[in-house]
Amino acid sequence: MNKQMPQEFYELLEEIQVVDFVLVELTLYLDTHPHDYNAIQQFNECAKQSKQLKKQYEQQYGPLRQYGMSYSSYPWNWGDAPWPWQV
Repeated sequence: MNKQMPQEFYELLEEIQVVDFVLVELTLYLDTHPHDYNAIQQFNECAKQSKQLKKQYEQQYGPLRQYGMSYSSYPWNWGDAPWPWQV
C-alpha cells in the first residue's frame, strides 16, 4: 500500500505505540511487583491515555483494532487507511 497519510497520522500512531510499549513494560514489572502502588497508578494512567489516543485515531483515520474493539462506519471502512503494520 502506497497511500500517503498526513504527518499527524504518523505522529499519533507513534504516540500510541509509545504508550502501549510502556503498558507492556509495566505489566511485566507488576507481574513481579504486584504491590507497587505507584506502578499501578502509572499503569492505570497509561491505560486511560492509550484508550483516549486510540479513540482520537479512530475518529480521524478509521478503525485501528479488530475483533469488536473498534467500530466501523458505513460503508465498511477497514480498507480506507493503511493498517498500522503497513506504515
